[in-house]
Amino acid sequence: MIFTENKKEIRVMFTPFRDGLQSVFGGKTRLKDILPAIEASAAAGIRHFEFGGGARFQAPFFYVGEDPFHCMSEIRKTVGPDADLQILTRSVSGVTLTTQRTSTLALQAKLMQKHGTTIDRNFDFMNDVDNLVKTGRPIVDSGMHHQVCVALMGLPFKSDQAHTPDFYINIVRELLKRDIQFDSVCLKDASGTTSPSTCYETAKGIKRILPPEIPLVQHTHDTASTAVACYMAGIAGGVDSIDLAVRPLASGTSQPDVRSMAHALKGTGYSLDIDPDKMDEIESLLNKSLSDYEFNPVTTSADARVVGFPMPGGAIGPNVHMMKSAGILDKYSEVLAEFPEVVRAGGGWTSVTPGSQQYWLQAFNNVLHGRWEKIDAGYGKSILGYFGRPPLPPDPEVIKIAAEKLELPPFDGDPLEEAPDTLIEAEATLKERGIEVTDENKFLVAAAIVPGKNMELNEGIRLLENRSKITLPLKNEKSDAPASAITTPTKTSVTVSEGGNTRTYEVVIEPPPTTTAPAATSNQTPPSVDSSRSATDVFSPFEGNVELVEVNVKIGDTVTQGQVVAAVEAMKAKHDVKAPCAGRISAVHASIGNEVSAGKPILSIEA
Repeated sequence: MIFTENKKEIRVMFTPFRDGLQSVFGGKTRLKDILPAIEASAAAGIRHFEFGGGARFQAPFFYVGEDPFHCMSEIRKTVGPDADLQILTRSVSGVTLTTQRTSTLALQAKLMQKHGTTIDRNFDFMNDVDNLVKTGRPIVDSGMHHQVCVALMGLPFKSDQAHTPDFYINIVRELLKRDIQFDSVCLKDASGTTSPSTCYETAKGIKRILPPEIPLVQHTHDTASTAVACYMAGIAGGVDSIDLAVRPLASGTSQPDVRSMAHALKGTGYSLDIDPDKMDEIESLLNKSLSDYEFNPVTTSADARVVGFPMPGGAIGPNVHMMKSAGILDKYSEVLAEFPEVVRAGGGWTSVTPGSQQYWLQAFNNVLHGRWEKIDAGYGKSILGYFGRPPLPPDPEVIKIAAEKLELPPFDGDPLEEAPDTLIEAEATLKERGIEVTDENKFLVAAAIVPGKNMELNEGIRLLENRSKITLPLKNEKSDAPASAITTPTKTSVTVSEGGNTRTYEVVIEPPPTTTAPAATSNQTPPSVDSSRSATDVFSPFEGNVELVEVNVKIGDTVTQGQVVAAVEAMKAKHDVKAPCAGRISAVHASIGNEVSAGKPILSIEA
């Protein structure tokens, strides 16, 4: 039992409007659905909010059709000028999933400060001190409070070299030697897999070497039902601030509820700077505003298995939603079981974004294609050194495989210098399309650039051209329309007005599948024969809805069996679609950007 004779108030950052949304819904929520609860939270006296960065920067324009900078500015107006608004950034990746140059990170910091941010929490999934120093400087230069992170994680295998209290303490010791200003230190456990004893020993050791004016902050998730215990241990070790949420965006893969933590601290001499009695009203507003959203039990329930697959709550949510959409949620447990191997082979980097996504996609590839048969580009580049130095040496055999399959040599240089100049590419694209070149527009496009991805599918361009892909986790609504009401794909337009902005979207309504539609599994492409000719339809390898990102052939082309004729994107990765037979392309039924599934042919091959 922790106890202090000297009363101490623990500062709370309120996380439901960033990490809570990301953990439960992958960040895919409309601004109007959370603003009433944000307003009530400010009225309740809360003065420190997490409101942007992480997936809550990308999700608004990737999946909701909203400008994240507009969202941030509106939240700033709602909470007033005096509240602290905090973002989360990913070191060399910033708020993106790929490495960026220092010039891009400098623009990012400038825009975040402009749109209301006061505190930037910056982590490096490798815990690479060089990366933390170099990416911290633009934050300091922008005038924001620089909160540097030590990324925590419980390893799914034994090691006395990494992810121990001494390992974490030494990161701060090294930072104190460097020429970088930081205003606070955060112990960030995105997966909730660090043991309470490690939290205690780490906090105690870091407080011993930190200057007294620098606060120590702790962040964890309740995925394994240990978050309150970890916070209690951290507070006993000297932690000054913790992150908490409120139902229905608390617990499970998110942070503990304020009320749970306040109750745990009763009689200890410690208290929170948030009134737990005000949480009922905020919860009620969230329940009302989010009543149309589908809460997936995988993201809202605790799962003790996470100690063996250290995935952060903010990544479990999006990945579960993507797997469900693609029709492959049945493979969830198999992917989890592959985690210890991909973590070991990678060198034990922490499972914070983009490291978590890299682990997930490689585990997914190992399940779908066989172990190491397909190397995820991000995972492979991390193995090869393009994101920095991992805590432990990666598996030499997997390094060799990654280098061969990605056709990249191992790298030991500066990831920031090796990164492509996305700002130049973004500006050129904006000019080419006649879109106004502003700092915000340029950064939105740059933040969505993925090497090898067609610019037509760039989410920043889609937003600015009013053709965003809207993918909200809403409850299914049954239609009373007869199945025969629509028999062919029908184009229509939908006009949406919100916050004084009016946008028009082109929508293709697909007819419902007939009882004769061909079946498919995630491992094979089903043929179907047209009654008027000998033709084989080519389908996505996924049962559910995925996006068509490449069509490599045209009508009249001759193809061979097994030739890659198209590609779809599932789980944020590209997957080849291969010809099931040889012949001539007789029809192309879908265009890049269309959603396809096992029941919607992409093209047809005439034998």
